[in-house]
Amino acid sequence: MAHVRPPAVAGMFYPGNPAVLQRDVDALLAAAPAAAARQPKALIVPHAGYIYSGSTAARAYALLAPWRETITRVILLGPTHRVAVNGLALTEADTLATPLGAVAVDSEAVAKIADLPYVVASDRVHAQEHSLEVHLPFLQRVLAAFRVVPLAVGHAPPEAVATVLERLWGGPETLIVISSDLSHFLPYAAASAVDADTCQRIVQFDSHIRPDEACGAYPVNGLLLAARRRGLAVRLLHRCNSGDTAGDKQRVVGYAAFAFEEPDA
Repeated sequence: MAHVRPPAVAGMFYPGNPAVLQRDVDALLAAAPAAAARQPKALIVPHAGYIYSGSTAARAYALLAPWRETITRVILLGPTHRVAVNGLALTEADTLATPLGAVAVDSEAVAKIADLPYVVASDRVHAQEHSLEVHLPFLQRVLAAFRVVPLAVGHAPPEAVATVLERLWGGPETLIVISSDLSHFLPYAAASAVDADTCQRIVQFDSHIRPDEACGAYPVNGLLLAARRRGLAVRLLHRCNSGDTAGDKQRVVGYAAFAFEEPDA
């Protein structure tokens, strides 16, 4: 019998009705710019409610359209918001459910990292965590058939995260998605300045981003370290904050999307 991780934030961060969810995701993707000329190897994508950061997330996911059939494995890393963990936590479930259906956990890929001392399995860490879940409906609409390796990242040095990514790097069939928002609850102008600086450091592969600068700093830093070593190119796709989308400008949350591409062989 399948061990299913049910959706925790359907109806809150995104619509719980399957038809409405599909319509909304498709509309966000349709409004995003045209696809990239080269296949992204990795994305950094925000994870707030869709009314806040969905349009920014769509800028990244719309790039995947030409590789709908190519990408069959998604390595999905995001920060923990509710349960603290040292290292990286896998779910114990073998299936992740959303209103759009089920996504299988890639057991073959999980086996490749199971021996690492900082990789643990914990349903408790994943049960109420939104940072991974909110990406699944986008992936379900842009990709054909895929499996996922969901990793909730707590306190972990860049080297540990980079080692996990290296083991799972794969070829064109494997996409890495890092879930991260930027600064939290600053006034609009201050957030814009802080986030602009953080984005500049990301495109410079500075793997010393702090959690107050990006809530997904730990997985972001690990990706930046691995990407720098492999000679990836990075592009900032879009940056905004909740004051630009659906919130007031007194206490905003920052969002940005990035795409990473491998060098020519």
